[in-house]
Amino acid sequence: MGIFDFLTGSKPAPAGIARQSRDALRTALLALNRDTAPWHVRDGAPEGVDLVAEWKIVDARWYEIFAKASLGKVFKVLIKFDEQKGEVRAVDQEWTVEWRAGVPVLNLSAEAFRGQKMEVSFGTAFAFKENLSYGQVYEYRFKTSELKTPLREAAAKAGWGWKGVAFGKL
Repeated sequence: MGIFDFLTGSKPAPAGIARQSRDALRTALLALNRDTAPWHVRDGAPEGVDLVAEWKIVDARWYEIFAKASLGKVFKVLIKFDEQKGEVRAVDQEWTVEWRAGVPVLNLSAEAFRGQKMEVSFGTAFAFKENLSYGQVYEYRFKTSELKTPLREAAAKAGWGWKGVAFGKL
């Protein structure tokens, strides 16, 4: 591990925990998926990586919330396993989102981002409700750490380190 690890979120494999197999790690990371989370972990074969963790921006249950939040960017983490070093290598990507009639249209941003990112978006709205009472109609908070922290913790429980990649090969 290096001098800039605090910036990339890199953490060595925890001492005293036996490293599990690559398949066990993959299973543990995929097991983080749950219906109530605004993100999911999926197979990364289309991107040429082992796994991808991303916001559920195109999921019908979630895109209304993302649209109300007026999120203009989508965040995802590309993940590769380095068995020799016993670490999960991760790089963040960001995409621009256009909302048309409340439906997301994903476009690769001309302003490309690759590296490690920490971001927080939040907001709330008050309006008249269907029962004509006035009150909070929605509240949201999206943090990149909400997606990345469970990934890092699952890797550590499996005895693997986490390497946030900003430059160089994933």
